[in-house]
Order: sequence, then structure tokens, then C-alpha cells
Amino acid sequence: MPDTKQASERVVRDFLGSWQDRSLDSICSGFAPDAVYHDVPVEPIEGIAGIRAVFQAFLDVFADAKLDILSLAAEPGLVLVERIDYFTMNDGRKVVLPVTGVFELNNGKITRFSDYFDLADFETQSGMRL
Repeated sequence: MPDTKQASERVVRDFLGSWQDRSLDSICSGFAPDAVYHDVPVEPIEGIAGIRAVFQAFLDVFADAKLDILSLAAEPGLVLVERIDYFTMNDGRKVVLPVTGVFELNNGKITRFSDYFDLADFETQSGMRL
């Protein structure tokens, strides 16, 4: 798949929207096998097996997740997304987190995904430590 602006945007929109369905296979389907996922306040995760494990851990503690796009800018192979992530924990607590994501794509697959957010804000709201 060529990395056009439209194709790159579609992959990212599909990934962000897939969280509501809670299917790990759908969530991970847009990633290259050697992709890197980096919640920038913590260490990056390299490779799809590690990414799947991290995403599964999130699915295990969140009853619901909605990643709401506020603005999106796309170029071939690069997508920047400003969003608000809404999570409902299994115990009913709500997490509302402003996030900026940077996605690099190659051949229609996400090769690098970096999220920038306030770690203390996330940990306070969720009770989790990343």
C-alpha cells in the first residue's frame, strides 16, 4: 500500500477508532512487526509482541476507551493527532487525558507511534503506574 496522505490518515483513524471495539487483533492490525510504541514519559516498547502485551494490559484494566480526535494533520507516512482520550476503569473511575500522538508509517503500516501526555495526570486519575 502506498503511503499517501489519505492512506496514512486512514490507518491512524482506524487504529484510534478500534479501541472502542476492544479487539486486540483489530487494535494491533495496523502495526508493522518491528514497530516501536513510545509513551514518551516512559521507555519505548519495540516489536509487535511487546506492543500487544502493553495494549492487552490496558484492555485488562479499562472497561471502555474512546480516543477522540481534536485535530489531525497528515502527510504521506506521517500523521500528527491531538486528542482527548476517555477511559473508564473497571472500577468505574474515569480518566480524561489530553494527548498528542505522532505516527510514522511505511508501506501502510505504523512503524513508530509516540504519545505525548502528562504522566502524573494519567497516574493520578487511573491509579496506575506506567
